[in-house]
Amino acid sequence: MEKGAVSRAAEPADGAQGGARLLDCTGACCHGGAKMAVLAYSLGKREINHHFTIKNAKLISLVVVILLLVFHTALRYYGGGDSCERLLSTGRYLGENVWQPYGCMMHKYKSIEAKTCLAEKRVAFVGDSRIRQLFYAFIKIIDPEQRGDGNKHEDISFKFDGSSVNVDFLWYPEANNSMKERLISWTHEGSAKPDVVILGAATWSIKLHSGSSETLQQYKVNLTAIAVHLEKLADHGEVYWVVQEPVNEQVLSENRKMITNKQLELYNDAAVDVLNSSKRNSRSRVKLLAASRQASLETITQSDDGLHLPESTRNVGAMVLMNSLCNKLLRPIDGSCCQTLPPPNLLQKLSACFFVGSAVVFLIFHVLGNNHHRRPGPPDVESLEEKKPATAAAPLGPKAPFQALCRMGIIMSYFYLCDRADVFMKEQKFYTHSTFFIPLIYIFVLGVFYNENSKETKLLNREQTDEWKGWMQLVILIYHISGASAFIPVYMHVRVLVAAYLFQTGYGHFSFFWLKGDFGLYRVCQVLFRLNFLVLVLCVVMDRPYQFYYFVPLVTFWFVVIYSTMAMWPQILQKKANGSGLWHLGVLAKLLGLLLFICIFAFSQGFFERIFSIWPISTLFELNGSIHEWWFRWKLDRFAVIHGMLFAFIYLVLQKRQVLSEGKGEALFSPKISNLLIFLSVVSFITYSIWASSCKTKAECNEMHPYISVVQMLSFILIRNIPGYARSIYSSFFAWFGKISLELFICQYHIWLAADTKGILVLIPGNPSLNIMVSTFIFVCVAHEISLITNDLAQMVIPKDSVALLKRLGAVGLLSLVVLLLARGSQPIPGA
Repeated sequence: MEKGAVSRAAEPADGAQGGARLLDCTGACCHGGAKMAVLAYSLGKREINHHFTIKNAKLISLVVVILLLVFHTALRYYGGGDSCERLLSTGRYLGENVWQPYGCMMHKYKSIEAKTCLAEKRVAFVGDSRIRQLFYAFIKIIDPEQRGDGNKHEDISFKFDGSSVNVDFLWYPEANNSMKERLISWTHEGSAKPDVVILGAATWSIKLHSGSSETLQQYKVNLTAIAVHLEKLADHGEVYWVVQEPVNEQVLSENRKMITNKQLELYNDAAVDVLNSSKRNSRSRVKLLAASRQASLETITQSDDGLHLPESTRNVGAMVLMNSLCNKLLRPIDGSCCQTLPPPNLLQKLSACFFVGSAVVFLIFHVLGNNHHRRPGPPDVESLEEKKPATAAAPLGPKAPFQALCRMGIIMSYFYLCDRADVFMKEQKFYTHSTFFIPLIYIFVLGVFYNENSKETKLLNREQTDEWKGWMQLVILIYHISGASAFIPVYMHVRVLVAAYLFQTGYGHFSFFWLKGDFGLYRVCQVLFRLNFLVLVLCVVMDRPYQFYYFVPLVTFWFVVIYSTMAMWPQILQKKANGSGLWHLGVLAKLLGLLLFICIFAFSQGFFERIFSIWPISTLFELNGSIHEWWFRWKLDRFAVIHGMLFAFIYLVLQKRQVLSEGKGEALFSPKISNLLIFLSVVSFITYSIWASSCKTKAECNEMHPYISVVQMLSFILIRNIPGYARSIYSSFFAWFGKISLELFICQYHIWLAADTKGILVLIPGNPSLNIMVSTFIFVCVAHEISLITNDLAQMVIPKDSVALLKRLGAVGLLSLVVLLLARGSQPIPGA
């Protein structure tokens, strides 16, 4: 234990005695209060750390996951209903005009998607003026240019130019014999039956007969007769009965005053009783569309005449219908309502067998003999500067790799259940300023609460870089779950954070190669394994392309570029450069060559795409059969890595020449230079934020981002490091998350977010705040455990012996070729 830790451990007792003495002296109450506050702070932090360890947290999360699996399984089979039923019946407004079905995601269909789904189909809307409103909202999804008004009290037919979609409205304002005769005509053999029927009626019956009870009884009789024919039509296609929406009684005209909400509820109850009485198979039953009624409960006050629905409510009903009809056919990623799940493919089945086999071998070893091994702490995957344990770790036994794979198999099962199986619910994102900025304030308060003294006070020391990665990762997580990309100023600042990760990649790897000169194959394999292990497993288990996890391909690509730049002849290290200053020019020449390489690729998209479209390289960089996503991601932060390398070079040269003052409490430069640099940094920081806030479009901002993001990063580094007191402390809270930042970034795709990041995973339905807390707790525990598993496997899979390592690389290459050939014929993922 370091001296500072010893002195801090002694503080509580001394502080308690001092506080007791000062409480006896009324003249020193303030001083005593300050000491008591420090005492409470120190004791509170120690108590939390003592009782709430990561091991205990993981055990709790495992128990919680098991309980949630039981709960959701019971909910699904004993009263929760399927996602189609929830889509049609329940939901809530997230914001104005944004409807959220209960527990599933509703895709916002565009014209081309709607025409694809409804091609060669006939859709018939049958009913009164409210059904006509729904009809117009529906056809406006198919053709946004269509007007929402037309002839009243008569049939309307639409056939869209260049499309085989037919949508008709048939005027039948009452559920009577006329409606029944129309339905009967469709059930005759050889008649042109509609593929989809949407119908509903009640208000005219109430209006024409002044809401008499005899009319309600006749309505039940008529609907009972109609229901028989609806069931026959449901055998052929989809049939929906629209539940009556409420009215705004205060603004109804005199001739509509009898249409009360009480009357409408009686008619709704009658319709539900009749239509639910069928004992036929659930696939052929008439479906009740009640979501628009649920939405209108909040919006009917916006109705112009109290009867007809406002546009927002009509749009909800139309989009619910479109999701019910099309999700199972088009399978949009962000449309989990009413969507059946594809069966596991061959690679997913093989991976399941592999993990089960590993678990069996582990159990056999466990029964034969329990050999313990010490698990080293996870390294920093960017710098790979592992902390040396105080005592040598025990050698890993033969059981260790199978134990690690067994743990990984359990975790991958959770991933699959969260984002590939229909077990847990999903909901869509909705951005508000409070959903982004309030959690941001929370985490920064926690970051300040957990502060420690740094072990070293060098610029960008280990604790500080972990802290930097940690708070950046937490901001990015909040950004993703809140859907803050919709707000351009936040989007641009988060773009800087992603660039800062790549900046650290250039800084860390350049520093390592410059100082240590280790260009061995073992080091390269260690870095590549730790960067890619989790992603490669997820590619197989979750059936996703490598480029889907875009950050890992970026970091991997740039590591290879940095390695190639530094390893190529002549290899220039700090030791060599110390002998002659000319070698510094050699390093600058290499960096200039790298810059030219970047510029050639950046300003020749065709050349870039030709290079990365060559098989098997294309397998790593294509998404949905296109290289465009990789081009966009690469180009956006193309200079960040070389900025980091150049910064590391200048810093290390200045440090070697003892230009910097990096002692404890010392400013980095002389007072005048330090004050000037801090002033310029603050001004630059604020200027960038003003510019980001004034951007009109993302495309406009993204064009400038590669050239000016470095200003924001350098400003932060100087503000954080020039004052000596700032370099002397760091946030252990942020640093802890920084050590697992890569795992957090990747795991969020499937076990915190959902539907491949398009939505939010719902473990606790009906309580968004509690859901976020529970899912976040499990998510962080899983990420930490994966970081340990990756570290364990890296120690075992990658031997230091060169011959053994080459043999294993050959085996891995052969296995990879087999996997690529198996996956080569797979279809692109819709909506990914």
